[in-house]
Amino acid sequence: MSNYPKYRYPEPIPIKDRQWPDRIITVPPIWASVDLRDGNQALPEPMSPEHKLEYFNMLLGIGFKEIEVSFPSASADDHDFVRMLIDRNLIPDDVRISVLTQARRHLIDKTIESLRGVRSAIAHCYVPTSDLHGRFVFNCDHKQVMQMAIDGTRMVREAIEREGLTGKVTYEFSPEEFTDSDLDFVVELCCAIKEEWGAATPESFILNLPATVERRPPNQYADMIELFCRKYPYLAETTVSLHAHNDQGCAVAATELALLAGATRVEGTIFGHGERTGNLDISVLALNLESRGVKTGLNFSNMPEIVRIVERNSGIEVHPRHPYAGDLVFTAFSGSHQDAIRKGFEHRAEITEYFKQGWKIPYLHLDPSDLGRQYEKLIRINSQSGKGGIVYVLEKEFGIYPPKTMHPEIGAVVQEYIDRTGGEINSEELRRIFDENFVNIVGPYRMEDYHRASVGDRSGSDFTWFIGDEKYELTGQGNGPLSAVVHALKSSGLMPFFKLEDFSERTLGKDADARAMAFVGLRCGDTPEHKELIYGAGEHSNIDRAAIAALISAMNRAAARGVFRRDQAMVQTV
Repeated sequence: MSNYPKYRYPEPIPIKDRQWPDRIITVPPIWASVDLRDGNQALPEPMSPEHKLEYFNMLLGIGFKEIEVSFPSASADDHDFVRMLIDRNLIPDDVRISVLTQARRHLIDKTIESLRGVRSAIAHCYVPTSDLHGRFVFNCDHKQVMQMAIDGTRMVREAIEREGLTGKVTYEFSPEEFTDSDLDFVVELCCAIKEEWGAATPESFILNLPATVERRPPNQYADMIELFCRKYPYLAETTVSLHAHNDQGCAVAATELALLAGATRVEGTIFGHGERTGNLDISVLALNLESRGVKTGLNFSNMPEIVRIVERNSGIEVHPRHPYAGDLVFTAFSGSHQDAIRKGFEHRAEITEYFKQGWKIPYLHLDPSDLGRQYEKLIRINSQSGKGGIVYVLEKEFGIYPPKTMHPEIGAVVQEYIDRTGGEINSEELRRIFDENFVNIVGPYRMEDYHRASVGDRSGSDFTWFIGDEKYELTGQGNGPLSAVVHALKSSGLMPFFKLEDFSERTLGKDADARAMAFVGLRCGDTPEHKELIYGAGEHSNIDRAAIAALISAMNRAAARGVFRRDQAMVQTV
């Protein structure tokens, strides 16, 4: 047994005066989806042509202009899918499909033959360049690997010419395991490939430099890309592309830093499907850039539908904590988070002016509506939730706006219910709990035969008042219907001490049949010096009756809590 350590930190890249750390990304890269090839080959059950077609159309809808669709020499399904796209004229004029091949003649010939009749495409050939692969998988030294790559490039060019596709097919070459290869050898090999291919433009010649297996930290990928760009003499004729895998969970970071280092094209998959831990997740990288003000040209505005299509065709569910597509990523359970989000929305105009940008909300780095997510679904209620989140759901989902001083009482009622039942409650359950505890509450006090009349500039109210089974005919006047009822009750000598401390009302909905909801806060107690603020809510088709119903709800809630008793009745000063 050797005494070598099991693992070693990768050797730093010998680069001086690196420039990439001081750069920022201001324009998007060329986006190339490899979902239908690299992503598909790693699925537990690869997609059928029908599933691939739905996926292909989804990628078009997102805005991809380069889509790697198959490995035509690998299977009849892959070959036939390319032919279906071409024969049925399913490829938009501004989109290039890409096909992958190894550097072997019969595979190259079958691959290029599958492109017959295509308007625009990419032929992608790869050769492993790391010593781990070259020496121990293929039993080849650097010279033999170099020759394999040059021969493969020549065979691709000859096949393209033979099929009459010159000028229609771009060449892409990948030195597989780039990040585990000797950089000077890769530069030498890529120069030889470019010279074999001939004169080119960035549109017709792509060098794809992959982190095939992620072994290095992200900054070293960037160092390798910057140093490659310094040493490679044909940059003006070449697109430098990236293809990062996620073995150490850093594919997004590695790709972003490598873009700073000089690359201009990115390959990846939606939600990161691919071998082992997957490919770069293009949706995450693109939306990260969008959140920093870079217009990417990709459209994820209907993320829930994208999730459904990907899950249906891949058979793999999207994790609920996926940075942008997960069910829970814009959801707040914590009370402090809920309260901060709610206040952020309340002060959005002031925040915009202060920070000089349209979106900046606590705990939400991107506007969920940009992804087709609804605000009212952002806050969910469980044992960790606070009054702010509870009220937010009532406001945004049902248009119910309780006064601020009522929030603690609502929060306490909901929290008691959750503590007793456990788990999470949805918005419908929250509305039910709110209604059962605050709205049109039945108890010892009730009203019948209400009539409103005007006496000069004052409102009058005549009504039958019940305390249990006892019945009383009351009359009162005030500056409004609610005030008249309060006057009648206080002067009757039938009621314990109360003071109308808070009142608000609001229409629920905007149509002609909209109902009204009112809130009343009463100071109740056995003496004026010892009183408690208790709220009730009333809902009615008539806004005046909603206010009176709220008053009665508050009284019945006070009675249920024992702070409003018959033996405390007194004639009160109005």
